[in-house]
Amino acid sequence: MTKFALLLAAAILPVAAIAATPQEIADDVSEQQLRGTVEKLVSFGTRHTLSSQTDPKRGIGAALRWAEDEFDRYSKACGGCLTIVTPSDTVTGRRVPNPTKITDVVAVQRGTVEPNRVIIIQGHIDSRVTDVMDSTADAPGANDDGSGTAAVIEAARVLSKHKFPATIVYAALMGEEQGLLGGKVLADYAKAQGWQVEAVLNNDIIGNSCGSDGYCDDSHVRVLSEGVRGDWTKELIAAQRSRGGFNDSPSRNISRFVEGLADDLGLGLDVRQIWRTDRFGRGGDHIAFQEIGFPAVRFTVAVEDYEHQHQDLRTEKGIKYGDTIDEMDFPYLAKVTKLNVAALAALARAPMPPASEVEGAVKPDTTVSWQPAPGAAAYIIRWRPTNAASWENSLRVPGTATSHVLKGIRVDDWVFGVSSVSEDGYESPVASAVPGGAFEPWAPPAATQ
Repeated sequence: MTKFALLLAAAILPVAAIAATPQEIADDVSEQQLRGTVEKLVSFGTRHTLSSQTDPKRGIGAALRWAEDEFDRYSKACGGCLTIVTPSDTVTGRRVPNPTKITDVVAVQRGTVEPNRVIIIQGHIDSRVTDVMDSTADAPGANDDGSGTAAVIEAARVLSKHKFPATIVYAALMGEEQGLLGGKVLADYAKAQGWQVEAVLNNDIIGNSCGSDGYCDDSHVRVLSEGVRGDWTKELIAAQRSRGGFNDSPSRNISRFVEGLADDLGLGLDVRQIWRTDRFGRGGDHIAFQEIGFPAVRFTVAVEDYEHQHQDLRTEKGIKYGDTIDEMDFPYLAKVTKLNVAALAALARAPMPPASEVEGAVKPDTTVSWQPAPGAAAYIIRWRPTNAASWENSLRVPGTATSHVLKGIRVDDWVFGVSSVSEDGYESPVASAVPGGAFEPWAPPAATQ
């Protein structure tokens, strides 16, 4: 075929027929766009949750309206592919002394095949200074969490140009600094909508690479995940004590999935899995999702800079404090955003992880069985030693199968799981074959007669 014929064929071929890979999609992430978004967020002076919701130029209200306008702009560019909603709740509490409306700005890109299966990327748009109740001082919030909000808005710009079988949700959350309020608003909204939330990627402080002690690391990002499910019950803990599962929550397997994806992308960015729900003694907006049974992880920088987060703008003894834009590393932020975008694309293209279980007590063989996953052309059985961090062994079986016997593999010595594979080769995260391993809210098995 001549070069002209190739160009003509490309011109008449429907765009939907040429599906860009997650890496190709991620390559569209723009460092310049990320910088511009953070600069705009900083320009609102403060985005404190208790700041003005009506001032047209300063405060949280102006910032929320701007984020909504950005989502609307990208929706118009893709022919209305984004539905913008603003779930809210009026809250009072220890850090919210007067009734205050907490509003999230959310853009929903509905899936073409499984619109009720949802993958969420989120960051909190509010900011703070040293005194968490100070709603008037300048609080630039460049990194915390202008960086995460910029990643969300950039993901919407990039991914809205493409179509996916599952739904992707982009969320700018309000009220994190006042008690993880926006995360709860969105989690409650997702539950009320009946969404099947497969994964939540919470991005909070993802834009710097050097710490307050001068130590720098721009080649890693931390992904934090819970071990025991946030919606645990006494029955679940009892079942896990008997059959395992303390290191195999769906959130933990999202973390493993993202680590493997980072290795494949060649971004110069590796994932350090941190096996805690959040940093030591701290929290984030992903926790509200975990508590109602939705898998969720937190992305955050490899090394935090405590002099430039939660600080008044000042200089003391030659040390500059405050969350200002000049302390950020935008090439690093671009890498973390690319990893998020690729993960969203890969998750939305792959089928749902299949709920699975194993049987094999006092036998030399292990039987792994699973529920069919819509759109699965194949399944991959994976297993690892009980003390191993990552999956080490695998076996691919046809999409028509719902069980397989692993001969000579004794159930006592291994942890098992199953992933699903789409017809075009996208593999889901692994759903571990343990109590509570399914990517759905935990419910104890029905009692047998």
